[in-house]
Amino acid sequence: MLIQNYNVVSVMSGTSLDGIDILCSNFSFKEEWKFKIIQFETIPYSLKWKQKLKTLTQLSKVELKQIDDDYSKYLAYQILEFINKNNLKAIDFIASHGHTALHNPDKGYTYQIGNQSVISKILKHKVVCDFRVQDVELGGQGAPLVPIGDELLFSKYNYCINLGGFANISFKENGERIAFDICPVNIILNYYVAKLDLDYDDKGEIAKSGKINKQLLEELNKLPFYNLQPPKSLGLEWVQEIVLPIIESYNLEVRDILRTINEHAAIQISKYLYQNNLNTLITGGGAYNLFLIERIKRLSSSKIIIPNTGIIEYKEALIFGLLGVLKIRNEINCLKSVTGARKDHSSGRILEP
Repeated sequence: MLIQNYNVVSVMSGTSLDGIDILCSNFSFKEEWKFKIIQFETIPYSLKWKQKLKTLTQLSKVELKQIDDDYSKYLAYQILEFINKNNLKAIDFIASHGHTALHNPDKGYTYQIGNQSVISKILKHKVVCDFRVQDVELGGQGAPLVPIGDELLFSKYNYCINLGGFANISFKENGERIAFDICPVNIILNYYVAKLDLDYDDKGEIAKSGKINKQLLEELNKLPFYNLQPPKSLGLEWVQEIVLPIIESYNLEVRDILRTINEHAAIQISKYLYQNNLNTLITGGGAYNLFLIERIKRLSSSKIIIPNTGIIEYKEALIFGLLGVLKIRNEINCLKSVTGARKDHSSGRILEP
């Protein structure tokens, strides 16, 4: 008989390179899934690791394999320190998303570093990881994977939007869960704010002081991706090859770039929030960008809900913990209605210590 209670440590690293999110949570099942967040922490990346992770798309297979090995060990020791520091006992397993190095599902591949078997050996715990690969093998986008958690843990919200490196959305339509990436957000904002020697634009204040470049805004809004029907997902490669060259061609001040990108994101996001009397849960680092939130509120009709810090910052890590639970139980954790795979399935690899 399946157990109905799980203590899980889950770990996630997003494209915005804020750091490694580590979370300990409890999942219990009695007619429906419930969760309780026990402990959480974000470990910022050193400058060395940030530089390495920024250049993953340009590396050879040999170099990528070496970084994968190094990153897996690094991740394992960060998790171990988190477990020891918080004196966490009775952990059932670790759920690791790793860090996305390559993601081009249309060409049939996705690659997350930090999922090598050395993790389970160092931690002496079972590890569930590599959640995206199987979905791509089944013809899916391998992303977004969080919507199963929106379905099982956050279904009281009409829309769930995460503002991370990219903005993504999840909602129920005709009885099916639909989800997709909307547009780039922090992956571009943080790239440009770094030129001012800052990690991020606090509350969007620098963007607020800038001016919209209407021509750039128009060109970004016309990008072909926005006319594609879901399932669809975005990756770092798309930003580097298509979006950044467009922005660079305008030779603008950083604050004007930030202002224009915030407006672009607000326009693309609010397209989906046009119905009154519906509520939208917004999470991810972008929830602290008060200027962007203000623009989304202004352009949309939905009631915007910003939850507590634990949910804002760790919702994705939390849900990867749930994906791990579902994999251990051999239950569906990947929805074909979201990713476009040939079938619903239970995705991920289980590493034994």
